Amino acid sequence: MAAQPKRKSSRSSKGNRRGHDRAKFGSIVLCSHCRRPQLTHRICTHCGYYAGREVIAEKPARDSE
Repeated sequence: MAAQPKRKSSRSSKGNRRGHDRAKFGSIVLCSHCRRPQLTHRICTHCGYYAGREVIAEKPARDSE
């Protein structure tokens, strides 16, 4: 069996322990190519550019036949 606490944790002790558990949001910047918001240090999901150069080529539009 697991160890059990000797005393009840107070609200302030629980709050102090949980102070770092909140969600952290990354920085958002504008893409230098398409000017859409994106996370820093990531390839743009819309145009495929990173650091001013194309990393992922856009797929050509498919013709419906």
